[in-house]
Amino acid sequence: MLTRCQNTLIINMLTRRQANENIGGIKVMRKVTQEEIARKREEIINACEQLYQTMSFREITLKEISKITSFSRPTIYNYFETKEEIFLGLFQREYDRWNEDLTAILDGNERLTKKELADRIAGSLAGRQQLLKLLSMNNYDMEANSRQELLNTFKQSYGGSMHRMCMLLGKFCPDMSVTDIQNFIYIFFPFMFGIYPYTAVTEKQKTAMKEAGINYVYQSVYELTYGCLIRLLGE
Repeated sequence: MLTRCQNTLIINMLTRRQANENIGGIKVMRKVTQEEIARKREEIINACEQLYQTMSFREITLKEISKITSFSRPTIYNYFETKEEIFLGLFQREYDRWNEDLTAILDGNERLTKKELADRIAGSLAGRQQLLKLLSMNNYDMEANSRQELLNTFKQSYGGSMHRMCMLLGKFCPDMSVTDIQNFIYIFFPFMFGIYPYTAVTEKQKTAMKEAGINYVYQSVYELTYGCLIRLLGE
């Protein structure tokens, strides 16, 4: 869903560029609706997500994205100025989806023990491989090459995850003080940046670890996250 800020930003851009259509040999100006803007942005983000399943961030270009959308590369610039902005849109969408998972835990349970809470949170992240993969990227470059307005709306979704986590802790862990909850946030959210690299290990990496004589026990997203949560919650 587009925020008011994103709508204003894109509509202003499209107003300046006003899509020309040729009808019966006569050029006419067609007004672009908010629904159309949202649909095209979503199509571009979906294309980026599809490519990201098999390609690296470095390999994905606007040209590659345009190949699996219904419009040309120049048209993409009406909605995103850089590849990083498209990834930021995908990133925001993943946070929004995780926020829905966290809200479901909050609203769907009257009581949870700390072990049960750890289980629910770990389970929510186990189903968010895309979010974890994006977290493992160089977010500095992504944010630096995105317009301030888009970065602001992304941070709202990111902040929404922190807010929901605080609400979960406040509801199900009443023994935790405000300082305890704050310390939890400042440990767990940075921890999330490392989940994907430690759980999505390639055969090449496993071979290198073996050759280096490192006896590493590989864990799933759920196992790694649950173990961290149990320690942070003091269970």
